[in-house]
Order: sequence, then structure tokens, then C-alpha cells
Amino acid sequence: MIRRLTATAVALTLAALPALAFDPAAMSEAERAAFRAEIRAYLLDNPEIIMEAVQVLEDRQADMQAQADRDVITANAAVIFEDGYSWVGGNPDGDITIVEFMDYRCGFCRRAVPEVDKLLAADGNIRLVIKEYPILGEQSLLMSRFAIATKQVAGDDAYKLVHDTLMGLNGDVTPEALGQVAEELELDGAAILARMDAPEVTRVIAETRALAQALDIQGTPSFVVKDEVLRGFLPADQMQMVVDTKRDEG
Repeated sequence: MIRRLTATAVALTLAALPALAFDPAAMSEAERAAFRAEIRAYLLDNPEIIMEAVQVLEDRQADMQAQADRDVITANAAVIFEDGYSWVGGNPDGDITIVEFMDYRCGFCRRAVPEVDKLLAADGNIRLVIKEYPILGEQSLLMSRFAIATKQVAGDDAYKLVHDTLMGLNGDVTPEALGQVAEELELDGAAILARMDAPEVTRVIAETRALAQALDIQGTPSFVVKDEVLRGFLPADQMQMVVDTKRDEG
């Protein structure tokens, strides 16, 4: 990656070189050798140019990614913020929505739980949408199916209980273990387990995966805040800064 960036940086630095007295397209071999020597000498004398050029390249790439994110969010706003099947928490009437893509087996998702809770408690005007995005293997998928089935069978409050429990669940996950979770939470485990492979559950997971692919979300946790995608774990104070900025933008 560094080599590729450096090669691009060298190309970008050519614009900073003094104007040459000959047409580069009409160079002789001797002139071409001299030109290359001049570039090398210039870069050795001014090595900071390389890092400046790399920074310019990275900034341009970040701007391109941000614009691509805005375009995709605009095109998919309804399914991102109002899909009709994802759990909604925080302040349902909040003035800004945070959408979280999560996986129960993801260590950073587990680290994000208290940070998101802290943010919601401190702000009080944030609407939170949780999207089940199991990408870490069969146990992740099993847990998401169980959580989605719980919501469909027993409602939002039961889903939240299951969600929080699964976030702290260690060890191998089996249908038997999930049945035990349901029993401990006083839920109808038989009905939930029977629902897990229903087409309605499969559809939720498939639609969330398709949405994540459109948003170029390849890891968890990831968040959508207004017109921006935040890829990776963020502590509460940094998330609050993003929320405040988005509010100021109107």
C-alpha cells in the first residue's frame, strides 16, 4: 500500500518541479535520463514533498468516499432509517438518528455497548436503530436469527432483553444455549426457536446484508449518522462530536 501511495505521490510532485525548457513528449533518451535524475535529486532534497503528496491523495480519497456514502445514503434513506423491522431505541422522536450495524461475536461491538448507552443517556435526543449484521460465522448468524425471531414473536421489549444478553454471552452458542437464554428471560423459547428459520427472519438478514454491501460496510460496528458512515468503534465523546456537527449542518 505504501509503495502504491509513494508511486502516486511521485507523480503528484511533478507539478511542483520547476518548468522544463523542453517538451517531455519529445525527449531524447539523454533528456529522459536527465529528467529522471532531476526528479530524483529534487525529491532527495525535498523529501517532505512525498508525505505532502500522500496526504493530498488520502484527502482526495476520503472526500470521494464521503461523497459516495452521501449518495448511497440518499438513495437508500427509507430502508436505512425506517425499514419497519429493525429495533428502535433511544428517543424514538429524537432529532437525529444513529443506525448501528452490529454482530454479537464482535469484540468491538461489545465495547461499543456502554459507549452508545452513555451517548444516549447524555444526549437524550438521539433515535437509535439496531441492524443485525452477522458476519463472523455460523454462531453470529444463529444469534442474530434468535434475536430477530424474538422481536417477531415477543416484541421490542423482549428483543432488547435478548440483545443485551447476547452481547454478554460467552462460550459456544447452540440452540440449546439460546433456549436457556429464553427460559432465563421468561420468554417462550419454543416459539422463538421455531421462528428462527422462518422466511421472515431470513429476509431481514438478507436485506441488511444487501444494504451493508451498498454502503461498503465490511466490518462491525459501523454507524450511519445522517449522511455519513462511521466505520469502526468510536467512544461516546467522539460520537457526540459527530452528532453535534450533523445537527449544526441542519
